Amino acid sequence: MDERELRQAQSGDSETPGESPDWKSGLVKPLMGLAGSIVLTLASFWAAGTPLVWGPGVPVLLAALAIGQMGVHLVFFLHVSSGPEGTNTILALAFGVFVVALVVFGSMVIMANLDAGMASCGMHASPCPQSFGHPPLSAPGAPTGP
Repeated sequence: MDERELRQAQSGDSETPGESPDWKSGLVKPLMGLAGSIVLTLASFWAAGTPLVWGPGVPVLLAALAIGQMGVHLVFFLHVSSGPEGTNTILALAFGVFVVALVVFGSMVIMANLDAGMASCGMHASPCPQSFGHPPLSAPGAPTGP
């Protein structure tokens, strides 16, 4: 008897995969997740609009509620657990988060570099030194020369 059969015998489950003894038993976990999501969403709206929370602490509270919301979605809707079947799911999720974080961080670094390089070439600044000999554009109504 392998480990899976042993766990099934100990739990007393005699149902076959894909078969549920009662249609209501399959609704408990999604409804718990839905209730948790609704509570966390309402708490976020409350935290954003109430004067009871210290002003600079509101973003921190909203971030904490958002992390809780992600946890509810992972456990109740995506079925990420610490069981043997969940290991691959957790690894795939971690890799996906890593790739997204890498793309977002890389994009922010690129945008910051572009912004630093273009800061001296704005509409309200002197013309760029890389203008390749073109005369600077003047604003409408500005004097055009001597």
